[in-house]
Amino acid sequence: MADNTEHKYDCLLLDNQLCFPLYVCSKEIVNAYAPILAELDLTYTQYITMMVLWEEKKVITRHLRERLFLDSGTLTPVLNRLFEKGYITKERSAEDARDLVVSITKEGEALRERALTVPEQVGCCLSGIKDPERLVRLGELLHEMMDIFNENRKQKK
Repeated sequence: MADNTEHKYDCLLLDNQLCFPLYVCSKEIVNAYAPILAELDLTYTQYITMMVLWEEKKVITRHLRERLFLDSGTLTPVLNRLFEKGYITKERSAEDARDLVVSITKEGEALRERALTVPEQVGCCLSGIKDPERLVRLGELLHEMMDIFNENRKQKK
């Protein structure tokens, strides 16, 4: 009978963890964004918030939190900074005073034009993956994981 004690701890090997490569890749990609976004005077979280606003123009903060997977303690300071920079307005919803409605301003729309080069500049950090189909598949897998996390969050409520 073989001794299985040597395999007992395999689940604790760093190379056997899915979370570790995801963590490293996420951290490195966000770090690649930092100097590019600094030219726009944005953090990564401010940038992804602006991406939603460029797309939707007006949004309730609850929807922003859900879409960006952020809690209110993280999103509130982001919105405050974007408001201070003149990129957004904030007002209470006429339908439900508990909801805060965030809208993009002309200055926020103008920033969109300046941000057009960001994806291409950051894309260079993934230039080692030569097969575009692999990048598409990676994106699909990550979105699939996000959908699972989103479903899990809804079930916990």
